[in-house]
Amino acid sequence: MATRTELDKALNQLRDMLFHMEALVNEALRRAMESLKNRDAELARDVIRSDDVINELRYDVEQFCIDMIATQQPVASDLRAIIGMMHSAVEMERMGDHAAGVAKVTLAVYTEPLLKPLIDLPRMVEIATEMLHEAVRALANLDAEAARAIISRDDEVDALHNQVFRELITYMLEDPSTIRRATDLIWASHAVERFADRATNIAERTLFIASGKLADLTSEASGLSEVPSGDGGEVAA
Repeated sequence: MATRTELDKALNQLRDMLFHMEALVNEALRRAMESLKNRDAELARDVIRSDDVINELRYDVEQFCIDMIATQQPVASDLRAIIGMMHSAVEMERMGDHAAGVAKVTLAVYTEPLLKPLIDLPRMVEIATEMLHEAVRALANLDAEAARAIISRDDEVDALHNQVFRELITYMLEDPSTIRRATDLIWASHAVERFADRATNIAERTLFIASGKLADLTSEASGLSEVPSGDGGEVAA
């Protein structure tokens, strides 16, 4: 059985791995949006290539967690912390995929002028990256109140996504020749919106570690109950 000091050291190392992963994922999304704004194909390709690094880090985190469980036999809140952080690494790996998705939109549109100036999309990226930063720190500090506050930021991203969607649909209805370019921007907006959803999922993991229950923050905001962790409930993907 590992000593408390050894377990705490390993948990701190695991947190450091998540902080590093968060920085890489946020950088990927910011650079992907920069590539779209500037129609920079080379930057977009670099973002796509960098996704391999994020993928490898996710597997490193998972292996580290498995080794901790096997060798240190954590129980109760320590075990929940390890499982919660492992799930959060999976979420961030998928967030990296969403960033690469925005970069792929750049490669689809860079030879033509953008359909419209990008105003709401960069704002969505700003909020989404702040959400991830806050979610990972809430997880590391087991700050349930900070985790719950993330739902309001997700609502901001959703509202901006809906605004982008409505505006681009109007473009398509008024001029069918814009359909392809408008659809590409809708895909980019959707990718950022999903990025923010996954930041919320990480916040939900913080509540799981703190309480032993999986809580859907969106449902909580609507007055719905938590999902007990033993009933097979799962947070949104």
